Amino acid sequence: MSTKSKKLVLLVTVMITIASMIAACGSPATATQAPATQAPAATEAPATEMPATEMPATEAPAAGEGPFTIGISNPFISSEYRTQMIAELQEVNKEYMDKGITTDLVIESADTDVAGQIQQLQNLMAKNVDAILVNPGDVSGLNATLQEAVDKGIIVISVDQELNVPNVYNVGIDQKEWAKTSAKWLADKLGGKGNIVEIEGFPGHPANVARMEGVDEVFKDYPDIKVLAKDTGKWDEATGQQVMSNFLASYPNLDGYWTQDGMAIGALQAVMAANPAKWPQGVGEGRCQYLKLWQEALTMNPDFDSIAVANHPGVSPTGLRIAVNMLQGKKVDTSKLGGANGLSFVIPLAAVITKDNLDEGLAMCDGKPDAYLLDNIMTDEEVQQYFVQ
Repeated sequence: MSTKSKKLVLLVTVMITIASMIAACGSPATATQAPATQAPAATEAPATEMPATEMPATEAPAAGEGPFTIGISNPFISSEYRTQMIAELQEVNKEYMDKGITTDLVIESADTDVAGQIQQLQNLMAKNVDAILVNPGDVSGLNATLQEAVDKGIIVISVDQELNVPNVYNVGIDQKEWAKTSAKWLADKLGGKGNIVEIEGFPGHPANVARMEGVDEVFKDYPDIKVLAKDTGKWDEATGQQVMSNFLASYPNLDGYWTQDGMAIGALQAVMAANPAKWPQGVGEGRCQYLKLWQEALTMNPDFDSIAVANHPGVSPTGLRIAVNMLQGKKVDTSKLGGANGLSFVIPLAAVITKDNLDEGLAMCDGKPDAYLLDNIMTDEEVQQYFVQ
């Protein structure tokens, strides 16, 4: 074999040897790579499960957990009732704010007419509130705007007086029955006969309409009770006093009078100032100032008698509690509702004061200002009775 041939054979031999070595090395590499490619999958599985175990701590609050923003529409501020109402709404809302459930109340509150209250409601909708508590100034003038709010998904609750608007809830006492309580007392006190006068609130206002309907129903059952005159005291103490003074001058032998709210204070002040030979018997209001005035009147005329049925501002903060529970997704127990359209949370009266428990009423005023109205605000636990358990 020539030298050239020997070199060629040697070269081929070397190449075969190298190829064998590469093949030998390649097989183990391939065999060990299968676990290597599976290893990340095995170690990544727990990694993908980690977020699932951490999710409750990091996920955003679920729907119905808040914080919620509640708007207030109040068209009448010239009243101690409304002042107490707003203060109590803020106080109760702070309880929920401290728990992170609500934000600051958005309050639209001013003396205004129907058009002005519609603007209040539009302002609240523009601020994207989750619920609206409205103390309506008209029986039907707000209906379209309230329906607009409902259509936007806003929970709407009328407080202190009932409206007949689909899907608008009402929270308050039964204003008609409230008025009938004192009217019935007056009719019985007079023995079912006599001449009386009436001093009403704002004509056309929902609460006043319901109250006067109740009064009319009662006196229809007493044909010997004659209503000589009726006038409006505009839910104002001074105006009520002037109206009553005019009545006393026109009807010096008046047997009785029916009125409501702060006007009762003015009416009794007019009687005390005139001090007629025969005092008319009259109804009052569940307010500390009235109870103290009543007590003073008895020192002038022990035969004077009265009744004070509480129309308490606490129904509004109670309504706020109901709104919060609704926003949290709790289902209303409709079997617990009443009213004309079955959407009313009818709140029990806070107090009915007569001569038999006048001392108890005065005790409720200990430490309270004269303007304080006898009150009760349901706790969050107490409002649960209106929800499905």
